[in-house]
Amino acid sequence: MSSIALVLLPALASVALLARAARERATLVLVGASAITTALAIMGAATPPDVPGLLGGFLRVDATSRLFMTVVDSIFLGISLYVMHRVYTTPALRKDIARFVWLALLFLAAANAALLANHLVLLWIALEATTLAAAPLIARPGIPASHRASWRYLLFSSVGLGVLLVGFICLGRGLEAGGQAPTFFLDRLLALPALPVNSWTKLGAALALLGLGTKLGLAPMYSWLPEAYDEAPPAVAALLGAIQFNCVLVALFRVVQVLRPTHAALLAGELLTMGIVSVVVSTVGIIATRNLKRLIAYASINHAGVIAIGLGVGKSASYGLLLYVLSNAFIKALLFLTAGTIKAHYHTKDTRAISGLIEDLPYSGGFLMVGTFALLGFPPFGSFLGELLILSALVGSGQMLVFAAFCVLITMTFVATGRAVFPMIWGEPTRQRSWPRQTLPVALPKLGFLVALVVLGVYIPPPINALLAQVAGCLEGP
Repeated sequence: MSSIALVLLPALASVALLARAARERATLVLVGASAITTALAIMGAATPPDVPGLLGGFLRVDATSRLFMTVVDSIFLGISLYVMHRVYTTPALRKDIARFVWLALLFLAAANAALLANHLVLLWIALEATTLAAAPLIARPGIPASHRASWRYLLFSSVGLGVLLVGFICLGRGLEAGGQAPTFFLDRLLALPALPVNSWTKLGAALALLGLGTKLGLAPMYSWLPEAYDEAPPAVAALLGAIQFNCVLVALFRVVQVLRPTHAALLAGELLTMGIVSVVVSTVGIIATRNLKRLIAYASINHAGVIAIGLGVGKSASYGLLLYVLSNAFIKALLFLTAGTIKAHYHTKDTRAISGLIEDLPYSGGFLMVGTFALLGFPPFGSFLGELLILSALVGSGQMLVFAAFCVLITMTFVATGRAVFPMIWGEPTRQRSWPRQTLPVALPKLGFLVALVVLGVYIPPPINALLAQVAGCLEGP
């Protein structure tokens, strides 16, 4: 029942905001609800057995949901603490904070529902709910560009999820054409001796991958992402990049689990193609942009591309892929929140107008430095080991052309990112040194994200390592 509470608690907390007393303490409601859900998620991760079915089988707790609920709810707690600090130090934000908290809690409830969903249509509904909750959060009063970004995000997300739903329908039609009873329950699909191989299932697989790729920001449907992440407030960008991204990724994992035994070649071809094209697009974007938040957004497209490549290879890449996924969730949360602090101090996102961060804002400069090293895959962070295992799997599977292109593009990304970010950190300060007072609430979530990054690269606790191994085993395929 604690798993159901991960959906019900934030949903009920959002309803509680209808009361005036709750609205006046909206940030306390946000932090309190997220702290409880995080504790429940961690307790659930430590519980070895899987729960076969909840609510008539529509929800199910397995290794994948236990692992990602721990990550997602922990990051949400960190974002909540950041928001509480921002509201406390910036009274102007208190006016609309109840609306933000209401939508954020609905977003969390839908995200946890997506991670627990054992039915493809319920999974689709949960992802759509996260989209509907996030779209209004991108728009900011009096800023037309943010409204355009919000509508663009909603349009692309709706198209992507529409394509995904059509893909699910095609898969059901393919089951019927193959002489099997159509079902959308994941556990029943996984229990089938083999999924029929016919035109309907092939079309369904291709459309499902395209739809989920659109939500992840993979090529060719990626253009919404840089604009949405750039215009969204820092906390909302972190919600999109570190939480919704991973919910969609879990949906992709579920689809790959079902399809890989019978459609391995189709999956590998489409994922590798989308992955390498996305890395190309992101590399060009990183080279061209001078906007800090857009740089992080293009890096997110890069990460999505690397993940698609690792998922396309499968087999020995799976464990490294998961390390890379978890590491980049914390990296994006750390960098987007840090970018928000930098923007508030300098009143610009132009990387050329920011210099001497390590002296002007020593804490933010330090977080940006460490986050950039992790972003680029330096040791001792988990992203380094994850990327190394994916490269090794590419060589082992004979994908030498993809391996060569991957290495060239990653090198170009490294140079372009370093050229933009490192002068910001170590360059000559452009203004008089000011060492702003840093309080524990603003530093604590970022320190937590940093600790998680180091833990994933240096020493993974046995319970988390066991979960990683279980999920990797499900993704490896034949």
